[in-house]
Amino acid sequence: MRVKPDPDVKFCLVFQCETISVPVMRRVLGDTLRGLGVDEESVYDILLAATEACTNVLTHAGRHVRGYAVVTSLGAVGCQVEVADEGIGVAPAPQEPPAQEPEAQEPEAPVAQLPESGRGLAIMGAFVDHVTLDSRPGHGTVVTMRKHITWSSDAPLRQFRAAS
Repeated sequence: MRVKPDPDVKFCLVFQCETISVPVMRRVLGDTLRGLGVDEESVYDILLAATEACTNVLTHAGRHVRGYAVVTSLGAVGCQVEVADEGIGVAPAPQEPPAQEPEAQEPEAPVAQLPESGRGLAIMGAFVDHVTLDSRPGHGTVVTMRKHITWSSDAPLRQFRAAS
């Protein structure tokens, strides 16, 4: 699922790196999605994933980062949320050579067994359909989350699309 190149609605929230920004983001993003008619289960999942991404900015971006942006694109079948900062970024993990025998590879650990730091991406992935992390030292980080959504029957955006 991809949000079409020209979304029906696109909006950007810009926050200072302060703890209060996370509940404010949840309120504004949630109220906007609900106001446009996105069903409550989809809103819940999007907010949970976006909260993790914003919390990661506050935790990992670095002290010199003043702010971050939450850019949301909403189309007929999907929602995309990007959380971007201009923090220190991280270098990509070195690629490990493939194991000689398939049975030598260990299965991924369940989220509950991951160390406390490092659960964010796994949690995001559990609530949205697709998560990508683009982070480079000196250029910051962008977390992109995509979710297939459903609409309430009286969604204003759905009515607007039907009239056009």
